[in-house]
Amino acid sequence: MDPLTLLFIAFALGIDAFAVSLSTGAYLVRADRRQTFRMSFHFGLFQALMPVLGWAAGTGFVDMIREVDHWIAFGLLAVIGGRMIINSLRPGAARIVKDVTRGWSLVSLSIATSIDALAVGLSLSLINVHIAFPAIVIGIVAGLMSLIGIRLGERISRIAGTHMEFIGGVILILIGIRIVVEHLS
Repeated sequence: MDPLTLLFIAFALGIDAFAVSLSTGAYLVRADRRQTFRMSFHFGLFQALMPVLGWAAGTGFVDMIREVDHWIAFGLLAVIGGRMIINSLRPGAARIVKDVTRGWSLVSLSIATSIDALAVGLSLSLINVHIAFPAIVIGIVAGLMSLIGIRLGERISRIAGTHMEFIGGVILILIGIRIVVEHLS
């Protein structure tokens, strides 16, 4: 596989991670270094591991979840996005700003943004591409895109204010809807 094609694939897979990180940066307003690292690292890690899983599993596993993978991604994004929207509608004192860069929220977001990478791994196995180098490139690109997304989201939030949590939640739900629409068409 030529390097330019691999970069395009990595960039395409990293777009969801970028968008979710953008929403998260806006939601957190001021993500510290640990939060930024956790999200960037986990998104990069999951984006690197999913193609390896797809490549190793072959058609059996991917075929089993192909019918529902888009619904899984949609459900995870909708739940987290819905929580962000509900939280944004609470009065200032009652707002609960949950750190989505920790625990199951982070794992859920990491899985939701990397499910497509599973299918890419399967595709690469079908054309006899060794998976190690592509997986590393995909992970690094997704991690960098996530880092940029979080930082950009923080800046947008400072400009747009408290409405960004609502907008971020809507963005997560729209990403989930886009994933479902793409898979159904």
